[in-house]
Amino acid sequence: MSTTASDPLATLGSLPGVPDAVDSVRKAVDRVYGHRVMRRRSNEVTAEAALRGSRGSAALAGADWNLEEVRRRTDFSGDDEARTVGAALRLTAEAGQLLSIWRQSPLRVLARLHLVAAGGAAPDDAVGRPRLAGESVDEPLIETPLPGADEVAGRLEGLSQLIIAGTAAPALVTAAVVHGELLALRPFGSHNGLVARTAERIVLIGSGLDPKSICPAEVGHAEQGRAAYVAAFEGYTTGTPEGVAAWIAHCGRSVELGVRESTAVCEALQRGAA
Repeated sequence: MSTTASDPLATLGSLPGVPDAVDSVRKAVDRVYGHRVMRRRSNEVTAEAALRGSRGSAALAGADWNLEEVRRRTDFSGDDEARTVGAALRLTAEAGQLLSIWRQSPLRVLARLHLVAAGGAAPDDAVGRPRLAGESVDEPLIETPLPGADEVAGRLEGLSQLIIAGTAAPALVTAAVVHGELLALRPFGSHNGLVARTAERIVLIGSGLDPKSICPAEVGHAEQGRAAYVAAFEGYTTGTPEGVAAWIAHCGRSVELGVRESTAVCEALQRGAA
C-alpha cells in the first residue's frame, strides 16, 4: 500500500475495476438483506454465517473440514487441525464484541484477536503482541518475504492511524487493505491469516455494509481456493495499482460468494429445511 494522499484508502477506491466491484458487492448485500427471512429469523442466518465463515477461514489455514464436522464437534483441543478450527470459531465469536473498540484502538483489537486465536497454544510472552526481531512466524500458506520487526511496528501504526482518522473509502476497500496488510506483515508468531480474515470481518460489520454479519467473506475466500487467494494477495504485495485492484476485487468476489451462501441459508429456512 503506497500512496501519499491525505486519504490514501479513498484513493484506492478509484482504481480501475474497483468501483464496479464495490457496486456489485453493495447490490449483492442489499439483496440478501431484503430477503423476507431476514425480517423474522436474521439471528439464525447470522449464526449460520458465523459457522460457515469460521469453516472457510480454517480451511485457508490448512484445516479443511466439512461443515457438518465443524457443527458436530465440541472438542477442538486435539491435533493441529482441530485447534485451527477451534481458533477460527473463537475468533468469529469474538469479532462482534470488539466493534466498539476497533475505531478507537485497532492495535488493541488485533492483540486481543491473537490472544483469542492462540488460546494458550503459544508461549505466554509471545501472545497478543507483535513479534520481536529474530522471532519466527508460523504461517505456511503465505510465503512472501517477511518484513522485519521495525517495519512491522511502523506499518501497523500507520494502518492504525488510518483507521482512527476515518476514511471516505468504501467498506470493501478498507476491509481488503486491512486484510492484505495484516497478511503481508504477519505481525504475530502464529495465526496471522485467521486474525487478518477476522479483522476483515470486523471492518465489514462495523462499516455498516454488513451490520448483521451475514455475508461471510471467509466462505468466498475458501471457495475461490487457496491458490487464487495467494495469487491475489501476492498481487497486493506488489503495490502496483493493478495488483491492489485485483486483490480488492478478489475480496469483493469473496463477499459476494458469502452472500450467495447466506441466501441459500435463507431459502432453506423459508422452506423449513434448516
